[in-house]
Amino acid sequence: MVAALALPMPLVAAALLALAAAWLWDYAVVRHLWRPRAVAAAFRAQGIRGPAYRFLSGSNDDVRRMRAEADAAALDVRDHDYLRRVTPHLLAWKDQYGAPFLFWFGPQPRICLFDYESVRQVLWNKSGHFMKTDVHPTILAMLGKGLVLVEGTDWVRHRRVVNPAFAMDKLKMMTVTMISCTDRLIKECEELASNNKSGIVEVEFSKHFEELTAEVISRTAFGNSYKEGKEVLHTQKQLLGLALATLLNLKLPGFKYLPTKSNRLKWTLENKVKMTLMEIIQPRLALKGSGYGDDLLGLMLEACFTTEQGERRDELTLTMDEIIDECKTFFFAGHETTSHLLTWTMFLLSVHPEWQERLREEVLRECGKANPTADMLSKLKEMTMVLLETLRLYGPIMTMIRKPISDIRLGSLSIPKGTGIMIPIPILHRDKDVWGANANEFDPLRFANGITNAARTPQALLGFSIGPRSCIGQNFAMLEAKSVMAMILQKFSFTLSPNLTVG
Repeated sequence: MVAALALPMPLVAAALLALAAAWLWDYAVVRHLWRPRAVAAAFRAQGIRGPAYRFLSGSNDDVRRMRAEADAAALDVRDHDYLRRVTPHLLAWKDQYGAPFLFWFGPQPRICLFDYESVRQVLWNKSGHFMKTDVHPTILAMLGKGLVLVEGTDWVRHRRVVNPAFAMDKLKMMTVTMISCTDRLIKECEELASNNKSGIVEVEFSKHFEELTAEVISRTAFGNSYKEGKEVLHTQKQLLGLALATLLNLKLPGFKYLPTKSNRLKWTLENKVKMTLMEIIQPRLALKGSGYGDDLLGLMLEACFTTEQGERRDELTLTMDEIIDECKTFFFAGHETTSHLLTWTMFLLSVHPEWQERLREEVLRECGKANPTADMLSKLKEMTMVLLETLRLYGPIMTMIRKPISDIRLGSLSIPKGTGIMIPIPILHRDKDVWGANANEFDPLRFANGITNAARTPQALLGFSIGPRSCIGQNFAMLEAKSVMAMILQKFSFTLSPNLTVG
């Protein structure tokens, strides 16, 4: 005889109640009350202060309030110290509590560093003591867990596969595509100018640069599948907008799994990106043995089937999901970084016409009026100086965040495991002790002797990060920016529109 055994309902209810009480104790009391108090006390004992922790929200409400107040601040186009508008909370807390200070992203403690020596110790660490912090789920869906976000041995494996695609000799071959895409923009602007008797036309270059860099990265990454690539980029931008709208919202456990309106939209967009990329990648894999193409995807797939000794392997080094994530990463990062750099370079050259003329003379001297080649672009030294100074003043990344995997000592500071270490790039780029008295001014000559000697601290430029995890695509971005700016300077002079408002 078979008998069914069952626990009495009161016992089941008691067990569930005990589990719920244990979860509530860990989530509400330990994570959101006891641990923040303990971390704050540990830092206070070292003389580190900061804004008071608020239950669940941490410092997020203060950040929202100060940003809302700063939105009303008007900016002068010649004043490149925009920090009071963009990072008002960091400046206010630095003035109030000194540096470094402790603040809270929800229940997560973050220590904000302002000295380059500590920053160098974090970014140059090769022992794996510092990892990237947990990423917002929507940002992860947009960017993928590619080279930017993977850690440890996975990072080594991904780097070996991606690195060949960004070798300088490969990038030089992509200059033809960059020039071809830019030529279409030039002709469009020439047509607009020819339709005006004065030959002067107002153009919103930020939008043009977004379209141009989308075209360039789509063609250099995916070759003949560039139209599908543009669809991926459009969907990634939708995911970015969704992430920014919810970045400071309260994060409840398990909330990302609930079928809310925003979650359903995220899942739909994420699936669209994945399916579109699979449609691009799978036909390439079918070409095994006959080459995968000379675009970024093809070069990456070739590396996937090649050992470190240059021999062929039968299986992929990366899984299909990992290849998709790498495509997401270099595709979105390659577009956003260069679009941002081009827009602010045009702005700065409009505000400083003497440098615009210097670059034009250099371009005409080295390239003439012909379409520039990669070798010609490599000779544009003053162009390089201007682009680096643009990265210093208007870099694409505002902050970098790392967390130690164990309790660690950073200089005289003891930092508990899991504490977020924030590196505020634009504030460091305006440190007068490092960059000189004119740190808030546009002065490309500071890079006349290269990046290493541009400041009192070696390698103080953090626009592409530094150390072993520095941006693998920086040469791609610089080559594309040089190509576009050289062709614009060959054909046009430009100034800020009188209709431009900064504020």
